[in-house]
Amino acid sequence: MNTGKELNYRLYVQKMNGFTRSSFNWEMSRYMSIQQGDVEAVRTSFEKSRPHFTDGKGQLSDDPVRNIRYHLIVSVAVIARVCVEGGMSHDEAYTLGDIYIRRADVCNDCEEMLDIFAEMRVDYAQRMHDLRKNNIISLHIRKCIDYIYDHLHEDLSVRSLAENVGLNQSYLSKLFAKETGTTIKHFVTRARIDTAENLLKYTEHSSSEISFALGFSSQSAFISVFRKENGMTPRQYRDKYGQLAVFGDK
Repeated sequence: MNTGKELNYRLYVQKMNGFTRSSFNWEMSRYMSIQQGDVEAVRTSFEKSRPHFTDGKGQLSDDPVRNIRYHLIVSVAVIARVCVEGGMSHDEAYTLGDIYIRRADVCNDCEEMLDIFAEMRVDYAQRMHDLRKNNIISLHIRKCIDYIYDHLHEDLSVRSLAENVGLNQSYLSKLFAKETGTTIKHFVTRARIDTAENLLKYTEHSSSEISFALGFSSQSAFISVFRKENGMTPRQYRDKYGQLAVFGDK
């Protein structure tokens, strides 16, 4: 089937109607919030966009309920994949998606469909949040890990973390290593590099912007740490794994 004529027609109609599709970066930032287990951000962003759910989205069906259902199916497919990339098991991610798609399949009300949509996104985010703490026992270490992920752009020295959780620096360091199997310094580094990898894959932010956003002392320091962790520079990583054609990255 040659879709050229229909594609050109639809693009023309969208332009005449002033339709602007949501940006790829905006969409991927929402998926990354789920992958990172930021439950509150996921819940808040959906509540904010819910009254205007179809804004910036393509019309997949003339039937309103079916339109939302199709968008849910597309969203589940992407969310399952980013969660697998974030550490969720393949079976869990896809089976969970099957559950929500089957629920949507028998739903015939727009508001109920949006309820399912909201629940699905929060469910994945909560599971990713819990996955971070797998095998972590003490409340202090759980609090420490949450603080690290919520403040990647700030000073995350052992001293600052110890003050936040109310423990002696030496004791926190030993407890953290015992329960996570790694040092605080390396855990923070890995958390920042994991986030940097996602930004390089799914956004147009330059290395300098990413290094600043993640609290590195300089762009050169970021590149050095990234190369040490991944065996390649941020530019090489983006060239190999990036989902966008990006120009001007250093």
